[in-house]
Amino acid sequence: MATATPSTPLPLQDRVAIVTGSSRGIGKAIALHLGLLGARLVINYTSNKEQADLVAAELNSSSSAPPRAITVQANVSDPAQVKTLFDEAERAFGGSQVHILVNCAGVLDSKYPSIAHTSVEDFDHTFGVNTRGAFLCCKEAANRVKQGGGGRIILLSSSMVGGLKPGFGAYVASKAAVEAMVKILAKELKGTGITANCVAPGPVATEMYYAGKSEEMIQRNIDESPLGRIGEPKDIATVVGFLATDSSEWINGQVIRANGGYV
Repeated sequence: MATATPSTPLPLQDRVAIVTGSSRGIGKAIALHLGLLGARLVINYTSNKEQADLVAAELNSSSSAPPRAITVQANVSDPAQVKTLFDEAERAFGGSQVHILVNCAGVLDSKYPSIAHTSVEDFDHTFGVNTRGAFLCCKEAANRVKQGGGGRIILLSSSMVGGLKPGFGAYVASKAAVEAMVKILAKELKGTGITANCVAPGPVATEMYYAGKSEEMIQRNIDESPLGRIGEPKDIATVVGFLATDSSEWINGQVIRANGGYV
């Protein structure tokens, strides 16, 4: 946990950060951690307003007005709604440009179908959120994140891109596209001072992870981990937090597999 003295500001003091899919799970942990580092947060959600409001309330509980966090409903697969995320961030925080975008919104088919049994509708939904959503967030961020230093674009991928397990065909394909895209984006942002990276978690104890998994599947993941456990959202949040700070400036166009050695 970051600490501060009167003469030492927090590493993300008053920088504006958008975290998509941050009403729960890994996104929630990332938002709370960035808040501890001093950032002002846009908590994005698609449907669960109550949980998003609770995250914002937790962030705002330690400060007086103006608020340190707001909530914005937006579907990342819709370009107009992604634009609204940035518009609302700038409006809520006095016209300040967004410094940090963390795209954590994602979906996983909990039926774990083989490619042969993946429906076209499920494939399109997976790519619509995971790949189209990442693209739209990158597109908006590349044009609107603050240039000249401190600008960060951080996408969430998956270590399953390396694991390549049966039942994850559409999901892995959607995330592999994200990893390729971020490497090109980092090069295209040359001269802006903005960095673009991916964090690729392994198995992490979230609602999305547990959905559709048997006790045997969960135990298998534990046994496959050199550290003998499933990851926790905080394990990912601290990696993202580092990438969001100035200390990470020399890391650019990279995919960091945060998985305890799972892959």
